[in-house]
Amino acid sequence: MRIAFFVNSIAGETANYTTTVLALTALNRGHDICYVTPGDFVLRPDDSLMVRALTLPSASYKKAETLHKDLQGDKTSVQTIDVSEIDILMLRNDPSQDAAERPWAANTGTIFGRLAAARGVIVLNDPDGLAMAQNKLYFQDFPASVRPATLISKSIEEIRTFIDGQKKGAIVKPLQGSGGKNVFKIGSPKDANLNQIFEAVSGEGYLIAQDFIPEASEGDVRFFLMNGRPLLRDGKYAAFRRVPAKGEIRSNVHVGGGPEPVDMTDAMLAIAETVRPKLVADGMFLVGLDIVGDKILEINVFTPGGLNNLSEMYDTNFCDSVIAALEAKLAIRQAYGHAIINRALATL
Repeated sequence: MRIAFFVNSIAGETANYTTTVLALTALNRGHDICYVTPGDFVLRPDDSLMVRALTLPSASYKKAETLHKDLQGDKTSVQTIDVSEIDILMLRNDPSQDAAERPWAANTGTIFGRLAAARGVIVLNDPDGLAMAQNKLYFQDFPASVRPATLISKSIEEIRTFIDGQKKGAIVKPLQGSGGKNVFKIGSPKDANLNQIFEAVSGEGYLIAQDFIPEASEGDVRFFLMNGRPLLRDGKYAAFRRVPAKGEIRSNVHVGGGPEPVDMTDAMLAIAETVRPKLVADGMFLVGLDIVGDKILEINVFTPGGLNNLSEMYDTNFCDSVIAALEAKLAIRQAYGHAIINRALATL
């Protein structure tokens, strides 16, 4: 089969990204892969949807580093193909990265993903589901039992009042954003930094203020779900703890957070079961939950990362399970055609 990976940009990809490792695994299982970026779609007058797909010079890579080197090199080629020649389109872009400087690109994946799905391509995660998840407000649609107390506002007075009611402080961050950017810990509404933080972050739009969970100082747990259920391979769960660097409240790996093995708990499994119905209903194939204590801080549905860390940590190729799941979905599509809509197929 042919798998197309939709990303923000080719230059922005790295050898350590989950997308790169998924591409490598697909190639090693005998499939064709290509990359697509926001500017690569063409809808022609005859209503055919074309895509300018970037292909690699080789189909045999042993290391993600080699694949990435070729991806960034001048030996790649661009082929304009009908989208119907793609079996699976994986939407792996982060809309928040384009929201400021390329707003036209932020929603391109969901817009053209819908058109591709209408033409028989399996699109994951489901573009209609992703359209509802363009910012962190999507998180508020999940059961309150798995969410920390949360305020969403552009009013500093509202934020001060909320923080005043949180005995252990609060986390303040932008509604639009990812990767731990502009995330701050506020101890009380009298903190001298609050006005400065508000001025800096509120320019990006609405703010989220969340009850601070003390266990966050020990890091959070990134827990992968696939087809609405915990990703499990060789008896090992696809989950790891991200421990913050000294002096940091953020545990994101790219800001120094260190990945460590974690033992799965009944509480984490219960959280996964609680959010499963909505994730399935929204067609969310591959998702990363960020868990602290018995609460979820974020649900990553666009570009959940860390499968590369997990494979090395547990000596288990979780990406192989992901590609195998794609193969199964293609078999279902070939057997049933459009009798099963994309959103339902996404989590079968």
